[in-house]
Amino acid sequence: MLARTVENVYWLSRYLERAENTARIIGVNTNLLLDLPGGIAPGWLPLVDISGARAEFDQQYAGRATRGEERDVVTFLVADKANPGSICSSLHYARENARTLREILPTEAWELLNEFIGECTRNVDSAINKRTRFEFLKRIVVTLQTIAGMLDGTMNRNDAHTFGVLGRNLERADMTSRIVDVRSAQLLPAETPELRPFEAVQWMSVLKSLSGYQMYRLRMRTRVKRTDVLQFLLRDDQFPRSCQFCLTQIERSLNTLPRSESVLEVLADAARFIERAPLATLDQPGLHELIDRLQLHISNLHDMIAGNYFPSRMDGSRRMPSQAQAQGQSQTQRQTTLSFGEPAKA
Repeated sequence: MLARTVENVYWLSRYLERAENTARIIGVNTNLLLDLPGGIAPGWLPLVDISGARAEFDQQYAGRATRGEERDVVTFLVADKANPGSICSSLHYARENARTLREILPTEAWELLNEFIGECTRNVDSAINKRTRFEFLKRIVVTLQTIAGMLDGTMNRNDAHTFGVLGRNLERADMTSRIVDVRSAQLLPAETPELRPFEAVQWMSVLKSLSGYQMYRLRMRTRVKRTDVLQFLLRDDQFPRSCQFCLTQIERSLNTLPRSESVLEVLADAARFIERAPLATLDQPGLHELIDRLQLHISNLHDMIAGNYFPSRMDGSRRMPSQAQAQGQSQTQRQTTLSFGEPAKA
């Protein structure tokens, strides 16, 4: 199978997962601001931080009096074509990858994705309007879950499916760690006991950003508490969006691929790091440092996957490429054939 083919499947899965998670956090933030008193509400800029695009946002909206307001942030994260991480951009890149994969993708999944992108483009203003935002974002989440279900339920269990699973779970682990880091940084300070009842509301928003509140209650059988939420989102072996669960799925996929020993070593390092983290004793700066280090593990894991299986894409920087860089390079790279048994040859 062509290295370009499995790489495009890998990035298709990542773009679909990224668009879905972005829709989730925008919807949850809208509801969170209604639940908290005005003086302690986190606002909208934390969502830009979760996406990792703060520099691009600051540059684009520099000098504007409304910079950081709801309309600017929602427009940037949903519709801004100049933002490679926006929902519209992610869906566009997903379609471009899917277009090159039509011979191996289920026809129903391709048709639904293609039609849905046109629908999103026509109705994107619905995301800006508070009254229609919920239905627009819900439609994105449900449709992308449907597409993921089509791919998982009908694709042959071959290399293409394996790399799709790799991409989806690596993106999930990355987004979960970002949400935990940025959301927890916005929680109430310890010296405000009069606002302590609202702390549970904020941790609930962390769970809801990952559609994990109900599963948390079923799994932990306790009220929402900081340490238990961290345990659930970072270490749980049953919740599909926990970092540990995602790493386990990646390990299962890698075990089916040749030449995966070096990648599995990096993966094992990441898993051990999560297992040994002292979650119960971490203060907020310590949690931030832990997530930073976890992000490095995830980035290194991506680099090892790319180095092993997408050799024409690697450069000297060895860092995770941006969405735009990845898409542009995947469309122009050489037709490298990946023979699973020997190094890829140009």
